[in-house]
Amino acid sequence: MVTTSGKISSSSALFIVATPIGNLEDITVRAINTLRSVNLIACEDTRTSRVLLNRYDISTPLMSLHRFNETRKTHSVLERLEGGQSVALISDAGTPNISDPGYRLVKAVMEAGFRVVAIPGPSSVIAALSVSGIDGSSFVFLGFSPKKNSALNDFFEQISQEKKTIVFLETARRIVKTLDVARKTIPSRRMALCRELTKKFEEILSGDPKSLYDKLDQRENVKGEFVVVIEPAECAPSFDIDLVIGELIQEGLSGKNLAAEAHRRFGISRTLAYRKFLASAIRVDSD
Repeated sequence: MVTTSGKISSSSALFIVATPIGNLEDITVRAINTLRSVNLIACEDTRTSRVLLNRYDISTPLMSLHRFNETRKTHSVLERLEGGQSVALISDAGTPNISDPGYRLVKAVMEAGFRVVAIPGPSSVIAALSVSGIDGSSFVFLGFSPKKNSALNDFFEQISQEKKTIVFLETARRIVKTLDVARKTIPSRRMALCRELTKKFEEILSGDPKSLYDKLDQRENVKGEFVVVIEPAECAPSFDIDLVIGELIQEGLSGKNLAAEAHRRFGISRTLAYRKFLASAIRVDSD
């Protein structure tokens, strides 16, 4: 709310509140107090959020705000703030704006001159890193993996070269398919699969992509959402790929046969090996 002095009222603020990712006890005292004190709570799904609020006897009114109505509902939030009210933003689970809606709202609120306050707490990304046994001092978060086969292959080709720890999200329906691509492109990289974190059937699996693929492929049903953590490329056994390709060419191998052999002996991605072979062949022809 703009006062006669031209200043924004201190009571007008958007609070970004982290909520439990599974276990409802994983919520801070500050988060509970904030959700009780604001005038409105914007959430992805009112039914999901009501379960949490009922647990802690929070009766604050709810408003749905999800990826399909975020732009429209942002105007409603701004009107509340201009009227001197405070609003909290929560997602269905974890920290808003991390693979959840919210950044458009936050940007608009900041540009309008209102305060944005972080109420930190649970995050599946950080939770997974903490239990993965993989260095989390520097990492890249990639959101959900691509759905299309070609995009998923490119996704892992990029991961194969990444020198930072990788974290991404995956669904139960797609995890086996994703591991199938992983075992072909990054066969020697250590991975951690964190499923249903903080929930009753929490499970953490670690190992190379093939061993993880074999475990999950044998299950009749795979349930829950996964957080996937992959060690950096520099942690995996390293090879001079150009030198390896050159040696295989000298052995008389070429094309897809060379790519398959590079993968079998050294764990090099078939696609990468084939590209290196083609590049080598072009250099020879140009000479």
